[in-house]
Amino acid sequence: IVEGEMKFYEIEVEITDINDNAPSFKEIELEQSMSETTAPGSRFPLPEAHDQDSGRNSLQSYELSGDEHFSLAVKAGPGGDQRPELVLAKALDREEAAFHELVLRARDGGDPARPGTARIRVTVVDANDNAPVFSQAEYTVRVPEDVPVGSTLIIVPATDADEGLNGCVKYSFKKITEKATKIFQLEAEKGSITLLRSLDFEEGDSYELEVQAKDGGGLSDTAKVTITGKDINDNAPVISVRSALSEISEDPPSGTVVALLHVQDRDSGANGQVRCSLDGDVPFRLQSSHGSYYRVVTARE
Repeated sequence: IVEGEMKFYEIEVEITDINDNAPSFKEIELEQSMSETTAPGSRFPLPEAHDQDSGRNSLQSYELSGDEHFSLAVKAGPGGDQRPELVLAKALDREEAAFHELVLRARDGGDPARPGTARIRVTVVDANDNAPVFSQAEYTVRVPEDVPVGSTLIIVPATDADEGLNGCVKYSFKKITEKATKIFQLEAEKGSITLLRSLDFEEGDSYELEVQAKDGGGLSDTAKVTITGKDINDNAPVISVRSALSEISEDPPSGTVVALLHVQDRDSGANGQVRCSLDGDVPFRLQSSHGSYYRVVTARE
């Protein structure tokens, strides 16, 4: 039982927001992949930050720091919310930098303002924009002709700045004679040239080969390889009688030609230079005719 008059009053309480919440991202570590052929100006949506505060204390702006290759654009969403986008400002080059580390900050309007951050790691995906390159355009190797079969004569390395399949280099002969294919073998993975059978530089003084290095994307480079012989003294001189008298008088005039000889040594250089002489005390002497020909003539005391 209530005695006396009862009165009711309506009281409206306004709760004033204070800046007790900072903007925050759902994920603070973000991963983004881009091909190194991505055109500058391309845009990539970024996650939005959220702030539980209201009014001026709510989310007000975004900013990006960390790398000149990227900038930030913010566009308005249907409800007026801000939507950040990552913009490629400068062409990428994976061989220059395979990763880019960025920091995205969201700020509210409090005093002082409170920030929220997310880290962005941009991985640059390789494109086949580099061809293999030999360390030299021309290679020359001198090989002793007695080098064992199976020996590695030379390695012609090529490098490719790309990665993965684009940087995987295979070697092959682009130009080689049929004869040389039976003598030399090129290892496709390493670029090493090995010997298939014994060399004989009396059969050929040098061999010219053209080696090609090709990557998995089809780009290539070529190099010239010249293999020259280093002669060893593996051939004895050979004397052949081209003509000779079957008989001679007992007292022939001095200088009578009794035989014509030809001397040959298949070695080269000093190993192929021949000196001829007659052994023993005989009534004959040698006269150089021309080149490798000699005359055996009578010699009178």
